[in-house]
Amino acid sequence: MIKKGFLIIMAALFVVLSGCSNNSNPGEQTSESGGSNPPADSASSDSASESSGPVNYDPLGKYDKPVTLTTGICVDPSASKNLPEGDTLDNNVYTRAVKKDLNIELKSYWSVSCTNLDQKISLAIASNDLPDAMVVNRVQLREMVEADQLADMTEAIQYALPMSKDAWESSNGAAMAAATFNGKIMAIPSSNHADGSLHSLWIRKDWLDKLGLEVPKTLEQLEQVARAFVEQDPDGNGAADTIGIIGMDVNDTLYPTFLDGSDKGLGSIFYAFNSYPGYWIKGPDGKAAYGSILPETKEALALLRDWYAKGLIDKQLGVRKDANEPIISGKAGIFFQSLWAVYTPLTDAWKNDPKANWQAYASPLDSNGKWNQAVNAAANDFIVVRKGFEHPEAAMKALNYRLTYGDHYEFEYGLDASHIPLRIDTQQRYQMKQIAELIERVSIGGEPKEILDVPWEPALYDQDYDYYLNVKKQPYDEYDIEYWNLENMVQMPRIYGRIVGTRPIRDPNRNDVESLIYEQTDTMTKRWANLMKLETETFLKIILGAAPLDSFDEFVENWKRQGGDQITNEVREIVD
Repeated sequence: MIKKGFLIIMAALFVVLSGCSNNSNPGEQTSESGGSNPPADSASSDSASESSGPVNYDPLGKYDKPVTLTTGICVDPSASKNLPEGDTLDNNVYTRAVKKDLNIELKSYWSVSCTNLDQKISLAIASNDLPDAMVVNRVQLREMVEADQLADMTEAIQYALPMSKDAWESSNGAAMAAATFNGKIMAIPSSNHADGSLHSLWIRKDWLDKLGLEVPKTLEQLEQVARAFVEQDPDGNGAADTIGIIGMDVNDTLYPTFLDGSDKGLGSIFYAFNSYPGYWIKGPDGKAAYGSILPETKEALALLRDWYAKGLIDKQLGVRKDANEPIISGKAGIFFQSLWAVYTPLTDAWKNDPKANWQAYASPLDSNGKWNQAVNAAANDFIVVRKGFEHPEAAMKALNYRLTYGDHYEFEYGLDASHIPLRIDTQQRYQMKQIAELIERVSIGGEPKEILDVPWEPALYDQDYDYYLNVKKQPYDEYDIEYWNLENMVQMPRIYGRIVGTRPIRDPNRNDVESLIYEQTDTMTKRWANLMKLETETFLKIILGAAPLDSFDEFVENWKRQGGDQITNEVREIVD
């Protein structure tokens, strides 16, 4: 296994992230906002290999001579039918613009439907039949590094836009470290915000108000509220038909894992015990350990088992076809989900009952008053360039162009995003938190709207603040549903998510917990599916009362014997 030394990584980061793009010709500077219009023309700019003088790290510098960049890409087949007559994947309004402005010819080495992408990439790696550039995941990246198939991107990264460098730095180097092996940057990493992976407590505040209850902060208070929601007829129909806590349906998992970022479940209950099932964390001995087999997880299961027996959790936990249905129909009072709940299920819930006052909170807290949350990886996707390609920086420039002008071609020309190659996210690690704070600095704090003009979220200035004024009623520091205009259910959920949905994200008690790894080891590729099946079935049986609580101990032994111990050793080789 390849180990990444902290000091070596930091040294590489210093060299890369201090790389200067200030040498660009002022006449060639372009806006970094995704909504920018493309330049009328681009002056030529020498690449590293075409200049004998100081290297010009212009993010959008045009090559003097054409550079062909072949890519592997997944495409939505239905979207291809909507291309204008005569246009193709390789010849459309976007590829022609890239050719005109950068002198880069984008050609598809292969294209597949997105459902078949992983299989195609695996075959390409195994046969060493590679395009010049493509997007891979963590496992594929490591495999290609170990097979010596990739170009060193340490120099190419210096062509990155300032917004990309800022995004990588916002994770304290974690995103770039994921692409660094033995001190060399071997890929262009994505940068994913953590805010959307937090599982907030969404609760019917109108039910709380009706029953004279406060927002629950602790597990004990949450139990009291859930019992009241079940027993005290909060919907006022005279029937015992309300549900305290909605958990998971047949399509969900109990909690997200280091491989699967589930949007729902009961993970927040575990986290209040400092239990992180599905994540690799430091154990009591300081070494990597799998959270699902630690004692704190058994404690959380005991509580969930007790709550289920008392009728506080949905009786159809794990078997309900659609966990959104009771929320939409107004029969559930509590669920855990990210800020994206504003779209599904809450948009439909508000259509059914515009007075349903769904609010989001950082709850439940642990015994030390912390709101613990297992968060996603800082980087999940990586642009790689095959070893031997003459212009690895061309992939970086292609990404720069997509980040700068991609939205223009999608929204102005209707080009489907799948027809733009080398797509990865470049987000601030705490982007949603910053968005909310900026909006309220203007609306509540009275600061000028110009502070919303940030390069990493162009829509904030160009669109979102106008949406905010359309859907948010005064006073702006009141968040109950009565202070929102529900007539526009396109704009309202977007802004509600950015303001109300981010309230837990901005809570000072927030404590993010990252997995030590977000990738599979060799043994995982063979054993992990069976181990996860064992884990899921055991935990559900314990909660539902179909197996004794002490069956957790048997699970731990079986997990270790069936490959868990070997996997733990492999994880420790990577991270220790």
